[in-house]
Amino acid sequence: MTTTPTSSVPTTAAPLAVPSAPTPEAVEHVMAQVRAQVRPDGAPERMLPAAAYTSAEVLSWERRNLFAGSWTCLGRADEVLTMAGDKPMTQRALMVGDVQVLLVRDPNLTEGTGLRLFANTCRHRGHELLANDESSTRATILCPYHAWTFNLDGSLRAAPGFRDLEGFDPAEFGLVELPVEIWCGWVFAHALHPLGSPEVLDFRAHLGGLADVIEPYAPEALVLAERHSYEVAANWKVVAENYHECYHCPLIHPELCQVSPPDSGDNYDLPGAWVGGAMVLRDGMQTMSLTGELAATPIPGVDPTRIEYLHLLPNLLISAHPDYVMTHRILPLAPDRTWIECSWLVLPPADGSAPTASRAAEFWDLTNRQDWGACESVQRGLSSPHFAPGPFAPNEDAVAKLVTTMSRAYHGRPIA
Repeated sequence: MTTTPTSSVPTTAAPLAVPSAPTPEAVEHVMAQVRAQVRPDGAPERMLPAAAYTSAEVLSWERRNLFAGSWTCLGRADEVLTMAGDKPMTQRALMVGDVQVLLVRDPNLTEGTGLRLFANTCRHRGHELLANDESSTRATILCPYHAWTFNLDGSLRAAPGFRDLEGFDPAEFGLVELPVEIWCGWVFAHALHPLGSPEVLDFRAHLGGLADVIEPYAPEALVLAERHSYEVAANWKVVAENYHECYHCPLIHPELCQVSPPDSGDNYDLPGAWVGGAMVLRDGMQTMSLTGELAATPIPGVDPTRIEYLHLLPNLLISAHPDYVMTHRILPLAPDRTWIECSWLVLPPADGSAPTASRAAEFWDLTNRQDWGACESVQRGLSSPHFAPGPFAPNEDAVAKLVTTMSRAYHGRPIA
């Protein structure tokens, strides 16, 4: 496990996930085996098979169909396109699942997000418009191969040598636009299908009942106080499953159990592509910190005794506290390796001072490390030839719901 504290350095950059390249035939062969072992409907009796956590073919399928093919979080709206020197970025290349995209800020887009998302491929010969995670401050999008130039709305502006070519219509060669949304200050992208495609689930339907749980915290009004990044030697679903249960808390998290009873709370059963529930604080505790003392100014209008632990699939974990909102943004790097960005968001201090959440970061960095050690041990165990999927404990119902959601995805069923 590696850890990089990056407090006060806003960034959405992640290690480049270089996908292994199993053939489509190999992917389908392994996925057929996985589908035969999971049920898309009803409560699952056991965990997913080992291949779901260890197979390059399964991860290849997930990158294309779950991370590119649903609404993946790219980061905070005020960070994905920031300043490059003394000029604002207008465009940035990112990878969503296994699909390269170009995120663009269009100053002429006065409604909605102000952002556009395009396939990062020139309409001439397919050259990348920018290399992954590179950015530009240009007022146009320039292909570096043959200088085809596009406006920030994706329309073709210039194609050298084509001006007087009979039958060439620039309107036919605009960039392929993809869906992008901003919700509560986070940017979400759907990279697999073009904007307007019937295969794209409406973003509000993807959120479902999660919106009613999180929007009272007004995360869009919060600012970044602390951030750590981690690289964990475990599959991304092992990390997510660990997040969804406190069955392990008495043995793994003694500090957590001092401020929140591990058997407290319950899980939601509401529409949307998400899983999660809530826990409560012990009497006299104000938030999740080593002492139970507040880490930041209380967020008005929310339950001061309740912590929400929610997973918006595929890659955003949202933990809402009385005084801060913590997120884990997940990126699978390999079947047994996951990059995690942990951020703490707080109300801006009234006196204009720098925001801080050091008590929260101290508590959760310790808790994260405890979790990552357990997750890495699970991953090693999953690789054993003797592993067989085990049953769910009664208080692992959120894990069971996540397994059902993944099983539905593997079978091509809707996850929301």
